[in-house]
Amino acid sequence: MGAWIAKNRTTVIVSVAVIVAAYAFYYLKNDIAPSMYVSAWGYAIPLVLAALVGVIGERSGVVNIGIEGQMLVAAFAGFFAAAYSGSLLVGVLAGIGSGLILGGFLAWTTVKWRMDQIIAGVVLNIIATGITSFYYQPGQLLPGLMPKFDIWPLSKIPLIGEVFFSGTSIFATLAILAAIGVHVALFHTRWGLRTRAVGEYPSAADTAGINVERLRLINVTLAGTLAGCAGVYLSMDASSSFERGMVAGRGFLALAIMIMGAWRPLRALAMAIFFGFINAVASQLQAGGSIDIPPQLTGTLPFVVTIVVLAIAAGRVRAPGAVGQPYVKGDQ
Repeated sequence: MGAWIAKNRTTVIVSVAVIVAAYAFYYLKNDIAPSMYVSAWGYAIPLVLAALVGVIGERSGVVNIGIEGQMLVAAFAGFFAAAYSGSLLVGVLAGIGSGLILGGFLAWTTVKWRMDQIIAGVVLNIIATGITSFYYQPGQLLPGLMPKFDIWPLSKIPLIGEVFFSGTSIFATLAILAAIGVHVALFHTRWGLRTRAVGEYPSAADTAGINVERLRLINVTLAGTLAGCAGVYLSMDASSSFERGMVAGRGFLALAIMIMGAWRPLRALAMAIFFGFINAVASQLQAGGSIDIPPQLTGTLPFVVTIVVLAIAAGRVRAPGAVGQPYVKGDQ
């Protein structure tokens, strides 16, 4: 443990400082801090899930620009399947299933057909926007609300319990468990070692007996389920309606979060919460009358901060060595 702390001294110091500052703000501004933190986590949930899609894909060597489209189709499929069937469960399964199908589409076109990965993702986004706009029908309602629950005894912890474990939903809990699970799987299992190998040195992995194409196909396809969960959360949990273009750039923001998190799941989780807090601050300033600017402009604040942080982080992080490069056996 001591060796790990010494190796990650900067991360530990920053983490402790952030936690102390968060608790100080929580107790000093108890009238607004709890609602701001809850709002920040609510905004961060789909970003965490979407960023994990990017982490799994790029750690496998496949760039997934199509996360935005996957989330949009999942939000559409989940909402309207629930509205027409009268079952929230059917909607959730439809949304997750659509994310899985689109993940398979992206995997097949980029891995098997060796289509340019950026173009494949852009095509997916265009198709998603067209389909969801063409078949959109206003006036539909969900058959009910997604269930909320407390996770005892974690919900009793001051601040952390109130934000993350009190009145939470299955997708909020899934976001935390997925971040932890993907981190453990990537860095402490055979699957993770093989995934990182095909993302860094696919020819060496192939020589070692790993089927590079099959592993990439499986990883990118299954990662689509997380994009499906993110989309379903937006239309069935965070809200009770579907609107055209409701993902509103979160898929692209998730890719930026993935990069700023250095392609590591837990760091991506932390960055997603950071951007959620930035959004909560903008909302609080708007609601409190501290600033008098249109809400459409305050909504761009997370993206402005993204540009600034990416500019600062440029050159400080390194992508997986073979990301974006289709693997052809015998050519490398």
